Amino acid sequence: MKIIEDKQNPLLKRKEVKIIVEAGKNPSMQEASKLIAEHFKAQEDNIALKQIKGKFGRKTFLISANIYNSKEDKEKIEPKKKVKKGAEEKKEEKAEEKK
Repeated sequence: MKIIEDKQNPLLKRKEVKIIVEAGKNPSMQEASKLIAEHFKAQEDNIALKQIKGKFGRKTFLISANIYNSKEDKEKIEPKKKVKKGAEEKKEEKAEEKK
């Protein structure tokens, strides 16, 4: 792992980081979040991943993330994820089928 940018943003109470990771395949959001949490000694709940970017044929990936001081700070600033209409109904149906 190589740190490209590590900026403290006191106004938004977060640290903005960009790192390069070498991996055989594109890391998932959970893997990237776990990697950042271990390296920067932060909780995974306080991390907001912005992007995981790779180039064709290379085994290096650029990960951009914001590390907040607390979960409350993250919830105030980060946009809420939109849930597609009917997505919750499908999840409920699948849960019922498994029972």
